[in-house]
Amino acid sequence: MAWPIAEVARMSGVTARTLRHYDEIGLLPPARIGSNGHRYYEERQLLQLQQILVLRALGVGLSEIARILGDQVDELEALRGHHLRLVAERNRLDSLAATVSRTIADLERSRRDGTPMTSINRPENLFEGIQPADIDESLRDFPEQAEAARRATAAMTPAEIEAGQRERTARMVRLAELLAAGHPADAEPTQHMIDEEYQLLGEIRTVSVEEYLAIARSCTENAQWNAAYEAIAPGLAAYQRAAMEAYAAARLA
Repeated sequence: MAWPIAEVARMSGVTARTLRHYDEIGLLPPARIGSNGHRYYEERQLLQLQQILVLRALGVGLSEIARILGDQVDELEALRGHHLRLVAERNRLDSLAATVSRTIADLERSRRDGTPMTSINRPENLFEGIQPADIDESLRDFPEQAEAARRATAAMTPAEIEAGQRERTARMVRLAELLAAGHPADAEPTQHMIDEEYQLLGEIRTVSVEEYLAIARSCTENAQWNAAYEAIAPGLAAYQRAAMEAYAAARLA
């Protein structure tokens, strides 16, 4: 049985334009093209489309998907592998949801009682469930920085990557403490921390002033970044941005 492209688009939720693009790049050619010029798909193509959509949902790029599909020899084994990844992703999201839930409860208690957040005592708890892939996705607007970060972490062990993530979280918490203490974004203690961050950034890749300011804006404009800062302290995203912009004006101009 064969299905026309319009029917495949309806069933899968993928637009016909996207299906034609997948054909053009060789990712998902149709089973045949009718005399009317319409593309038709059979069971094998539908199974392959399912794999493509599963991998896309897992954050895999089209070029990598093409490599995966090209390397696989058995569709059933491939689907089993995808299933394992989906289960792992579900567990990760469950963990992340639990992390956010704990943070909400901690913030509510802190505001109600006027006491510090208990999660600050172990700041890595704030980011439990967040993996390097999430950070890579957050750098989608900075492809050169994302590539540099990938190169930097390629030779690192999982333990080293986790330690780096914990240190980044700890720096965010220290910045939140400066915010809570009432230090302006351009105050010396805050600028000292921003300088530390700038030096660490330079160890990965030198960035221009314009790119540095774009990164600063992303603290509030990038939804993922903004949520990460706000999970630690309300207003922290804007404080980080203001501190970076003050640093750029004072030291990078």
